[in-house]
Amino acid sequence: MMKTFDEVSTLIKEGRLLQIAGNDDLLRKLPKGDWIGGSTEYFMPAEGGIISDTLLFVTEFTKEQFTISTYGVDTINQVAVEAYDSGYSILIMPFGSEVSMEYALNAPEYEGMYIKNIVGWVSGVRLEVIGQPEHPPIVVNGATGEVFTDKAVVLHLQVPESKAVSINIINIFNTDKNTSAITFDYGGTIVSTCHVDGKEVTFADYIKQNDFDTRLPIITDCFGVGLNIEIVSINDDGTVQLGAPVFPNTKYYPAEKIDDYETTFNNAIMKLKNVESVFACNCLSNFLHGGLEGKKLKSLFGPVVFGEIAYQKLSQTLVYVTLE
Repeated sequence: MMKTFDEVSTLIKEGRLLQIAGNDDLLRKLPKGDWIGGSTEYFMPAEGGIISDTLLFVTEFTKEQFTISTYGVDTINQVAVEAYDSGYSILIMPFGSEVSMEYALNAPEYEGMYIKNIVGWVSGVRLEVIGQPEHPPIVVNGATGEVFTDKAVVLHLQVPESKAVSINIINIFNTDKNTSAITFDYGGTIVSTCHVDGKEVTFADYIKQNDFDTRLPIITDCFGVGLNIEIVSINDDGTVQLGAPVFPNTKYYPAEKIDDYETTFNNAIMKLKNVESVFACNCLSNFLHGGLEGKKLKSLFGPVVFGEIAYQKLSQTLVYVTLE
């Protein structure tokens, strides 16, 4: 739900257990308490998608057993180990930070990953101020009041054993089966060359020559689930910036073309019936390409973010958690 700064401050002082998303300056001024937060100015509340630097999106959790923790690049591999056996953990990391890159590249190999329930998001800033040193993406450990640009914050939540935690992903994309596989010799989020049909080519040239719709990702199969890699931009030096890392010697395929991004995305939401999520976040690309500003979704309200987490780092998805 969207709240003013004063309303959120009151909730914190009342001892509520919260996740807070909003403008970085507002987050820095909030009182200490039982909360974690991350910066973004894009939101999907029940009232409809908005961009705001004056309101905060608040998710409140049942206050049972919980832990608020901070992890650096050297300790983030313990996030699943320290999660509750019965529960779920919400992880927030700053966009472009070393800890987010470490997690994106190596989370599948962390001890306890896929056994514990790990979700979350990557914080960012309004697109117009990206790169301005006075407005870096931040996360906040509300318990200590510490603000970080280079660490992750986590809210570990325990739930009763009678409740089953379900992590869900909405992904509107499918691989185009009429295209060739793309592979890379190295991993990372900035790539220059790739292999197609056994030949090394410049990935940026391949995108241009094949008239890729760069609103659409490239996709690989991960245990039967499509994993999107967003094409963020083609840089001046000819490299391509990706929204999530590719992995070496893994086959990726362009996504099948979508006639109407907005309609396709909203149809995927509308197919869900009576979903009551305890956590949700939606990718900024879905917000922008789906034309969601001013549009209302049936459910799954939350911050609009610069990367989603459902165990590992994702892009161009909507992630949500239900308790059954």
